[in-house]
Amino acid sequence: MRFTKMHGIGNDYVYVNCFEEQIDDPAALAVKMSRLHYGVGSDGLILICPSDVADFAMKMYNADGSESEMCGNGVRCIGKYVYDKGLTDKTTVNLMTGGGLKELHLNVEEGRVKSVRVDMGMPELAPKQIPVDLPGEMVMGHRLNVGANTYEIHCVSMGNPHCIIFVKDPDVVDVEQVGSLLENHAIFPKRANIEFVQVVDREHLRMRVWERGSGETLACGTGACASLVAAVLTGRADRRVSMELLGGTLQLEWNADDGHVYQEGPAKFVFDGEWIGEE
Repeated sequence: MRFTKMHGIGNDYVYVNCFEEQIDDPAALAVKMSRLHYGVGSDGLILICPSDVADFAMKMYNADGSESEMCGNGVRCIGKYVYDKGLTDKTTVNLMTGGGLKELHLNVEEGRVKSVRVDMGMPELAPKQIPVDLPGEMVMGHRLNVGANTYEIHCVSMGNPHCIIFVKDPDVVDVEQVGSLLENHAIFPKRANIEFVQVVDREHLRMRVWERGSGETLACGTGACASLVAAVLTGRADRRVSMELLGGTLQLEWNADDGHVYQEGPAKFVFDGEWIGEE
């Protein structure tokens, strides 16, 4: 089976072209290929598939084999993959994901995609739709007791569930311990991605992220978008910001006219390979 390793500001996945390859058990394959020392090493597996309603469809599996709805960095990588590898000559591509239809605008230079701007759609704030088992019309500033600590959480869905916590310095947060506890908290029936966000100023945020099913990753595009929404709603930031993550920086906008969130950033090839399976 042929595959391609790609990353979007350090958020790395194995990509498989399912126009050419057939995978019987993608969840099990995601676990095997994601292992650092015994597989390829990645945050998960992303399948590029045919679609009856869009140019392409995306299926995504985390490193633990669980299926996820969306990946903002993965979406950008698909945009580069399908153009640079000749699956399309369009510079605006529609992609069906588990989190809905996404529109990708490919910035092409000298025949190659240099960056991708993605219309991520409107954020979901209703608790039942995120989902988070809390009352009210939205969850902004809810105080949640976890063990001996209390966290002020803000919940947003960008096609997948996010729990944002604003901190003074994400570098000193025990992301593994706190992230794991919150990811699996009973209020999140589908678990959640956990973002730890510092507001440097109204146009500059910093973030570390604990992704459900994968652990801490170098970046999360949907998490960055969700964090912008939470920052705007709580009066911490403007609608256009630079989001600095461990793997690089994204440009984000929550458009006041159409209510959609847009993210723009690079996508990179790492290598192509052939998976021969396990003996």
